Amino acid sequence: MQKPSLRTACATLALACALPLSANAAEYPSKQIRMLIPFQPGGSTDILARVVATHLGQAWGQQVVADNRPGANGIIAGEILTKSPADGHTLLFVAMGHAINSLIYRKLPYDTERDFTPVSLAALYSQLVLVHPSVPARNVRELIALAKAKRMTYASGGIGSSQHLAGALFSHMAKIEMSHVPYKGGAPGLIDVMGGNVEMMITQPTSTEHIKAGKLRALAISSPKRSPYWPDLPTVSEAGLPGYQSEAWYGLVAPKNLPADVLKKLNEETVRALRAPALKENLAIQGGTPVGSTPAEFTSFIKAEINRYAKVVKDAGISVE
Repeated sequence: MQKPSLRTACATLALACALPLSANAAEYPSKQIRMLIPFQPGGSTDILARVVATHLGQAWGQQVVADNRPGANGIIAGEILTKSPADGHTLLFVAMGHAINSLIYRKLPYDTERDFTPVSLAALYSQLVLVHPSVPARNVRELIALAKAKRMTYASGGIGSSQHLAGALFSHMAKIEMSHVPYKGGAPGLIDVMGGNVEMMITQPTSTEHIKAGKLRALAISSPKRSPYWPDLPTVSEAGLPGYQSEAWYGLVAPKNLPADVLKKLNEETVRALRAPALKENLAIQGGTPVGSTPAEFTSFIKAEINRYAKVVKDAGISVE
């Protein structure tokens, strides 16, 4: 009997190694999926993550359990994910801080670009430049002029939050200095702006009622284009700060080394969830736009966000021990 050649043996071994990988997608998910959410229940990240989780569960007939693990601007949840098996049964819904943390924390328990598999950019949220009615500025140009004459204060949902970076970018580009007042979440920060304790905040328009009631004045929108939901509001860029753009965003990531076929299946179903008409309508009310990207596009997006805010963070001296 003729012995198999070295080439035949290698080919057989390669085929054997490839079989488990190609079988992954057919078997996935084979058990309950854990969806880590890095913030408290009830916020924008939590709401969107649960909508996607519900869709995945219904599509695959496997329960997708939401697991809120707030703390350290998403780092706690991120570390949990990096220690989880790369089989697609543990996922993490991230916000802007996922990219920014690498710039503001001196030490992270993981490498943001190396230790995760980006699945899809989920949604972009426009933010409004809001001021207390007592602030004598009716537009962005007047706001900048006022901030050059006196040091103003701006609120945020915490160090490294989308509101913090939006305000820091505004200060950086307008060449002004403002005092940052961080809160444990966007809601308490906005309450203090309405109370007149802080002068302004750049944040998601989660409620129109306060603006309609005159408790807040909206000057502009942070997105590169006007929003159909806020058609009368100019962008910050066209209203006096050319080139300004700062949007809150959310996305889905998995542990590094996720099998390619599992990633493909997970990405396709996530995109399907994000492009559902009902979700689009729901996000529009909050100033959000569903995206649904490829993994490669989301990877590039995260890198671009890190690069875009690097100088802003450095110049503003934003850091956490």
